[in-house]
Amino acid sequence: MKTAENTRGTGSDGPRKRVLCVLCGLPAAGKSTFARALAHRLRQEQGWAVGVVAYDDVMPDAFLAGARARRAPSQWKLLRQELLKYLEYFLMAVINGCQMSVPPSRTEAMWEDFITCLKDQDLIFSAAYEAQSCYLLTKTAVSRPLFLVLDDNFYYQSMRYEVYQLARKYSLGFCQLFLDCPLETCLQRNSQRPQALPPETIHLMERKLEKPNPEKNAWEHNSLTIPSPACASEASLEVTDLLLTALENPVKYAEDNMEQKVNFQCRFNVNQKEQLFGNQEGFSEMTFKQRWERANHAAIWRIILGNEHIKCRSPEKRPLSMG
Repeated sequence: MKTAENTRGTGSDGPRKRVLCVLCGLPAAGKSTFARALAHRLRQEQGWAVGVVAYDDVMPDAFLAGARARRAPSQWKLLRQELLKYLEYFLMAVINGCQMSVPPSRTEAMWEDFITCLKDQDLIFSAAYEAQSCYLLTKTAVSRPLFLVLDDNFYYQSMRYEVYQLARKYSLGFCQLFLDCPLETCLQRNSQRPQALPPETIHLMERKLEKPNPEKNAWEHNSLTIPSPACASEASLEVTDLLLTALENPVKYAEDNMEQKVNFQCRFNVNQKEQLFGNQEGFSEMTFKQRWERANHAAIWRIILGNEHIKCRSPEKRPLSMG
């Protein structure tokens, strides 16, 4: 296991290291409890700056109101992307060592909850500078290794991939922690909450859940599955090792450039196949997903790419409405 001596505290003269961590799992799986315990341990043992961004805390009004009104999936997606934009504003300030500016377009209540989240974890100062046009970062945020945990369900891999893209954009470390809690336990805990989700929503989410799959998605290679919250303490060494690996190995922008080229080649191969074989066996009437599956056949790779180890990334799913 790696040691943390060179990443501890504030004394490093090298570039500051930062990690985005996706904490995912079903509702009521114990993610928030796990995140709080992890943040406390990393601050005490590693001397890191840690920020936990729990989606339920930052956007409770938007999400609960949306659930009652049966908010459309596209609106859910916009809310999530808006929160990632807030996070990007914070990251830009940390990386550049400057004040955090206020997004010109924002949902005021959600932005205020996000600001409160950062203040409570000693990442920005309580008093805004110049009548809330920007916020000053604390010494903790800019002088120590920074570890940001995004606590949400993230049941589709496409949701997690958006966080990976943000890490890649700024050459940050990236990792995933999946709490694999039994469905019945989640349902029981959810029923005891003041604002419980409908049980059918959790059942549907469990059926649609796409667990981290490093074998299928290379960008998910820094992932760890924790069988249940009860095993969290036993997995602490594995978790620390994963975080240190992510800290020391930030995502390189070139990695995603190659992925984009591969996906473009996949689509190009589909078009080439249709041109070569025309409407044979109903090929032109197929959906893109069906075309993708056929084009991904090993024989086609050998003919066109000459490389059997490159695979297309499957089409992304749309978010599940909580209504």
